[in-house]
Amino acid sequence: MSAMLEVTGLNAYYGKSHILDGVDLRLGQGEIVSLLGRNGVGRSTTIKAIMGMVDARGSVRFKGEELLGRKPFEIAHRGIGYVPENRDIFPTLTVEQNLILGMKGKQEGKWTLADMYKLFPRLQERQHTAAGVLSGGEQQMLTLCRTLMGDPELIMIDEPTEGLAPKIVALVADYLKELKNRGVAVLLVEQKLSIALDISNRLYVMGHGHIVFEGTPADLKANEAIRKEWLEV
Repeated sequence: MSAMLEVTGLNAYYGKSHILDGVDLRLGQGEIVSLLGRNGVGRSTTIKAIMGMVDARGSVRFKGEELLGRKPFEIAHRGIGYVPENRDIFPTLTVEQNLILGMKGKQEGKWTLADMYKLFPRLQERQHTAAGVLSGGEQQMLTLCRTLMGDPELIMIDEPTEGLAPKIVALVADYLKELKNRGVAVLLVEQKLSIALDISNRLYVMGHGHIVFEGTPADLKANEAIRKEWLEV
């Protein structure tokens, strides 16, 4: 499979702290790839570096074009969506106004408001409610859907199931599978190994700022040593 996203020798820094040390990863069209590892190993920093949000060196190519050195809004306009861990919504706007803002001034594309309400019926029930009063789970649904309204070809999602009730976690997993069905590539930072194993085509495991494992869910299930050393608490 030819790579839609190709990251080579990625190093990233916060001030003088060297966080990523030569990260290599690739992602094909319509693939779901999960980035696993314990907290603090650099998973969130990896997607922030791809998005142009931290000081980075190396190469990040999207559909053959180098992204490093570009500003986050330029990267977004090339077809990459980013869902941060902090559920970045506009609290005083309604659910529907948040979704419309996600279109970035464009006409409805592949994804419509009706699609969003089908994925998460709860958002339709709350469409005229200010986003700031939604529950954490509802805000997560809204953030995921608002990013989709911009028609990304690749969406990077940071810990979408963190702190959510099991019922909402199952809905988020269904959302990710729907993206796969519609040909959207996903780079997922996820703590829950069961979800990552269930929905991913391939997985990377990070440790101390670099990749320590790459393979399929079956490969990871078979590799007890990697799971023990780098994933289990």
